[in-house]
Amino acid sequence: MEKHKSDRVILAVCGADRVKFLQGLVTNDVTGAQTGLLYAALLTPQGKYLADFFLFSEGDSILIDVDSGLADGLVARLNMYRLRADVRIEKTDIQVRRATTTPAPTGALPDPRHPALGWRQYGPQMTNADSTDWDAIHVAHLIPQSGIELIPNDTFILEVGFERLNGVDFSKGCYVGQEVTARMKHKTELKKGLARVNIGGPAPVGAEITADGKPAGRLFTQSGNQGIAYLRFERATGDMDAQGTRVTRCKG
Repeated sequence: MEKHKSDRVILAVCGADRVKFLQGLVTNDVTGAQTGLLYAALLTPQGKYLADFFLFSEGDSILIDVDSGLADGLVARLNMYRLRADVRIEKTDIQVRRATTTPAPTGALPDPRHPALGWRQYGPQMTNADSTDWDAIHVAHLIPQSGIELIPNDTFILEVGFERLNGVDFSKGCYVGQEVTARMKHKTELKKGLARVNIGGPAPVGAEITADGKPAGRLFTQSGNQGIAYLRFERATGDMDAQGTRVTRCKG
């Protein structure tokens, strides 16, 4: 399920207002893109996920590395907010290579979400020759993926671990969806979210999970006998079912 490099699009945000423009929109502090790779998301005004991406500065541009299925929608949304700002948003021919099993080459940037995700390198005609089992890493470290656990107009980023993955900054000031995200942050406890589960066998991605016949969540990325599930925690206390497959929440 892990995306191949060709399933990523690199956008360039150019113009004198590029930092100020993005700073008022995305979940993380854009100034961090000047010193390394930054993970962030764009949300709806209601605080729901629209797209997640990496940002980094290169010359007079901020580059955005985004899933190809989300790229056109992200460009359209950014242009909607552009108004009179001195900003241009363009697609580029830059490609991305990523790996964990080979040493990072010169110019590669560490993935900011988790050390287990290795490095990303940007340039022309990049090829991936890495043997990493990406789904195993995502499951082991509970890392959601674009278009799988991260669902546009549905997902709330704190329920899928964005704070743990260094994708949100609570001191940077306002951005689209900030009020809802801040309220969720200050709740005493989230009632729903991602969890690692044991599974008795494979089940379709997105399969509904039930507990005692009641909806308890959905099953997503799977590797071996474990998977990532989005759960209603109060119902995920014992055996559950995902289209005939036994599911139990992992301890710890």
